[in-house]
Amino acid sequence: MARDEGLETVVAEDLAGLADLRTVRMFGGLAWMLRGNLLCGARHDGVLCRLGRGNDGWTEAIPTAAPMMMGERRMEGWVRLSPEGAADDALRARFLAAARAFVESLPPK
Repeated sequence: MARDEGLETVVAEDLAGLADLRTVRMFGGLAWMLRGNLLCGARHDGVLCRLGRGNDGWTEAIPTAAPMMMGERRMEGWVRLSPEGAADDALRARFLAAARAFVESLPPK
């Protein structure tokens, strides 16, 4: 799958300064791990954010967001922000902040 290095750079800049953050190649793009837990990923089809089960209902009203699907199965708590949505700095920041809040609630790995 094609990477979106521009989007990867923007997300990396958004997350710069977070302690215990590392970047790994995953899902055909880059993923960010916070304290050993998957936080988000970026690739050609947008930004995937881990919001946690039951924390993603607010995203349904956002036309550039969609639940992550594995085949026909919805992955609860995982939301993909389209490239158009990810280009909106405020919207991308909102998604990343929600992902960070959830992942920081998890025990470190």
